[in-house]
Amino acid sequence: MRRRFELVTASRGEVALGRLALEGPFAVLVADMRMPEMNGVQLLARVKKEYPDVIRVMMTGNADQETAVLAVNEGQVFQFLNKPCSMEMLSTVLETCLRQYQLITAERELLEKTLNGSVRLLVDILAMSDPISFGRGQTLRGHMRSYLNGFELENSWELEMAALCGSLGTVTVPRALVEKQRAGQPLTDQENEILGRAPQNAADLLGHIPRLESVARIVRYQQKHYDGSGFPQDDVRGEDIPIGSRILKVLTDLVDLETQHLRKDAALSRLQERVGWYDPRVLDAVFASFDVYLTAALAGRVGEAIPVKELRVGQTVVADIQTITDITIVPAHSQITPVLLLRIQTFSRYCPIQEPIYIEA
Repeated sequence: MRRRFELVTASRGEVALGRLALEGPFAVLVADMRMPEMNGVQLLARVKKEYPDVIRVMMTGNADQETAVLAVNEGQVFQFLNKPCSMEMLSTVLETCLRQYQLITAERELLEKTLNGSVRLLVDILAMSDPISFGRGQTLRGHMRSYLNGFELENSWELEMAALCGSLGTVTVPRALVEKQRAGQPLTDQENEILGRAPQNAADLLGHIPRLESVARIVRYQQKHYDGSGFPQDDVRGEDIPIGSRILKVLTDLVDLETQHLRKDAALSRLQERVGWYDPRVLDAVFASFDVYLTAALAGRVGEAIPVKELRVGQTVVADIQTITDITIVPAHSQITPVLLLRIQTFSRYCPIQEPIYIEA
């Protein structure tokens, strides 16, 4: 077999886990069912959790149905082999597993490079054209991450991306109308309709990027009320609303209330008063997930004071960055990206910026 494959062997499960940790990454793991201390199903279940990209194969001389079911359900095996297994059969299975591994890694490369690069471009455009919406998206993504910490959800990256990109639709709305809404001024029915279409516009922008169909659908329904009211005006309601949209709706309204300087506990209580707006289970989960986070969020954070020239990519500001004429160019709680840093540097050449800048210590 070593003439065709690069092989590493282990006599029992703990040794295999040690080699995975120290000598990986590996493409395929073939596990026997009967091993000392840890059987094959237990090993494959650990590998699935800790190294999900590894393609898992179970080999056993015990071909009973229970073993097969356990291997599939707990270890999520890609192939199941009975002993004795011929060299030809094992080689064929390994070749198939290697191709599957290559598909998985190619998918990740596409996701991390092409897809993320496209999204980064859209978000950078938002950062330059509407820094307040950009900062809101960053805050919303942070809340989403805090929420997701309590769950093991597949494709959680879709929820984080939807949180960050949900405000992209504001670039399609006239600037004067956006400012009018932020100022809390009364809006006409036509103006409400234009603003209501912003999530659909954002979804259309994201929908042009391959593999973001699910993210686009989450964004499209991010303002939909659980009882079916709100935008878009269709028959979708309750459990038919994407779960990501139901989560995003709660977190978006939470961020909006916090922007009005409500403490998080008061803001969450305000959400409970809005009958029919939210999925009750999601609302309860938000209360639970922010229980520990609440203490840190409510603590007054002044931050570290630095001059503009010391501002660096990756730092998070805890107060608005404003010009001396009180124009906000970066809102509080924004993480400094290369584009935002360029924006600050450009503004500072033509209009002095209020110093110091306050960042998270």
